[in-house]
Amino acid sequence: MSLDLDQTAAGPAPPCGKEAAPVTGSTVQGPEWERVLPVSARRRGVPRWLRRAVGPLALLAAWQLLSATGALHDDILASPGTIAHTAAGLVADGTLPSAMAVSLQRVAVGLLLGGTVGIVLALLSGLSRAGEDLIDATVQMLRSIPWVGVIPLFIIWLGIGEAPKIALIALGVAFHLYLNVYAGIRSVDAQLVEAGSSLGLGRWGLVRHVVLPGALPGAMTGLRYSLATAWLALVFGEQVNADDGLGFLMNQAREFFRTDVIVVCLVVYALLGLFADFLVRTLERLLLQWRPTFTGK
Repeated sequence: MSLDLDQTAAGPAPPCGKEAAPVTGSTVQGPEWERVLPVSARRRGVPRWLRRAVGPLALLAAWQLLSATGALHDDILASPGTIAHTAAGLVADGTLPSAMAVSLQRVAVGLLLGGTVGIVLALLSGLSRAGEDLIDATVQMLRSIPWVGVIPLFIIWLGIGEAPKIALIALGVAFHLYLNVYAGIRSVDAQLVEAGSSLGLGRWGLVRHVVLPGALPGAMTGLRYSLATAWLALVFGEQVNADDGLGFLMNQAREFFRTDVIVVCLVVYALLGLFADFLVRTLERLLLQWRPTFTGK
């Protein structure tokens, strides 16, 4: 067997289709490495906040154009310029801030009461089979009743003051939180519970360290739905003999055909809802850092 001394000295032959690296003296030049940037670093161009603002701005421009050309009359819907002028006037004389404060107070009290009831019932029903047998069927039956339809009963039971408004908000909030917290508890992986038991955790240790953290994503979803329902219930509740609040402003504007005031109140409702959703999203990022999620591409 003979050896090719030239190839042995120069090293192994390069792969087929590739040229060997040039040899200069005793130094061998290796392959050149190209730095690969992550997708987020390579993706430049229009900022995301600007892309998200394109839709609303286009809608406002079309709205203003229709109003300016007379295709959309002020009796049907006021123009964006008129609405902005009306909003500035309501803020300047203190009417809008006062109404917002009253409505926010109603939502906060109703959310606290309804959220407490919904979470407590969900814990009793989700953590115990006996609690499920006693509670779940009743809650499922009651939630099938349209909660707006109980307004006449609330007026008979609680009068026409603040109580029926807060009770209506609490009722809508309680069902959403109950369903999502209960579903979150029952969706915890049984293997995680078995692993916690094998590590020596008792019943309350499993609840604290395994079940409740596993149910937290469902609870956050329920909180988001509950906030949306709270604003919807507030709209209905403030139609019941309200003497202050955003609903009261809308009722007055309806009597005088003030579409600009009505739209201002609707915009305030929407902004408050967006702010509440932002708070929930921030809370999710703080409490659910352990859960990797898909954020889109």
